[in-house]
Amino acid sequence: MIKYLGSKRLLLPQILAAVAEVEHARSVLDLFSGTSRVGHALKQAGYRVIANDWNCYAATLARCYVAADLETHAEPASALIEQLQVLEPAPGWFTETYCERSRYLKPEQGAKVEAIREAIAALALEPLLEAVVLVSLLEAADRVDSTAGVQMAYLKQWSARSHNSLSLRLPKLLPRSPHGPGEAHQLDAQTAARTLSADVAYLDPPYNQHSYLGNYHVWESLVRWDRPEVYGIACKRTEVRERRSPFNSRRRCNDAMRELIEQIDARVLIVSFSNEGFIDREAMEAMLAVRGEVRTFEHDYKRYIGAQIGIHNPAGEKVGQVSHLRNTEYLYIVGAPQRSIIVDLAPAPLAPVQLAPVQLTMLDPESESS
Repeated sequence: MIKYLGSKRLLLPQILAAVAEVEHARSVLDLFSGTSRVGHALKQAGYRVIANDWNCYAATLARCYVAADLETHAEPASALIEQLQVLEPAPGWFTETYCERSRYLKPEQGAKVEAIREAIAALALEPLLEAVVLVSLLEAADRVDSTAGVQMAYLKQWSARSHNSLSLRLPKLLPRSPHGPGEAHQLDAQTAARTLSADVAYLDPPYNQHSYLGNYHVWESLVRWDRPEVYGIACKRTEVRERRSPFNSRRRCNDAMRELIEQIDARVLIVSFSNEGFIDREAMEAMLAVRGEVRTFEHDYKRYIGAQIGIHNPAGEKVGQVSHLRNTEYLYIVGAPQRSIIVDLAPAPLAPVQLAPVQLTMLDPESESS
């Protein structure tokens, strides 16, 4: 799966254990599905997953990893991927915008991506099959990009992986859940909370001012293939300025979260949040308490890679120190009776990571709030 700020890869065992506590649970609503890493793991565990995300790239990932099934889509997708892999590069708008005006991919990689994406568009595939081949392309591009993991910036020098060949792979599709087909929706969170239901709802909302659309705008353009107007050194979609989630606003996030909690149709809520977010532990527990007894588990983690790298000026020189390198992730559970089978939710120790020196471009002044 793609590199992703806020990925819950390390927290998956704890999330799965929390869902497993819920008696007779067959379905899980993943309201902010992102890369669908959590939804994919839940489907693998046998649950019927209903995924939702406002962003098109995330909804496409959910169609692939939650709604598409191994037994239906693997064979035709494999055949298409084999045909797409041998296409000759064809540079155009995508290459000019994201490989020349900015430096997310090397131009030869961008031209290959562009040829494949144009071919997918011309095929007019049924939605789930199209999602599988689009995810194959998205993940192939992610493996050869030149960023520190988010698209608010790109590296001043090409990354080592950017010199590799673009190689399509079949995504890791899963068999259909015995409880029924998965679903993938592209709704704003409030609409999804009013219209979707499941036995368990998992919430992992944005927690600060940085929007996921701004962090992954290149992938949004790759999936939508709409040649949007862009701005700044980062070539962000103008939509990043215009479409703001209430969860990215300190002023609006509490009301938005309270509304979600009150509206969601699920027996149990599991909420993942960070101590760096706009809503502190006390406030979150008070909101959730309207649905029953709240249990909170803490997990100490390294902060995102940008914090590990540090603060640099436009010349790539380190000019400041990051205030802290670790943060606390909270997992809140409400609505499920306490049972003795719950596993230890303490995180496993993490291996130390050696970071090579990198330099990021300095972006437009709006980058910190977009």
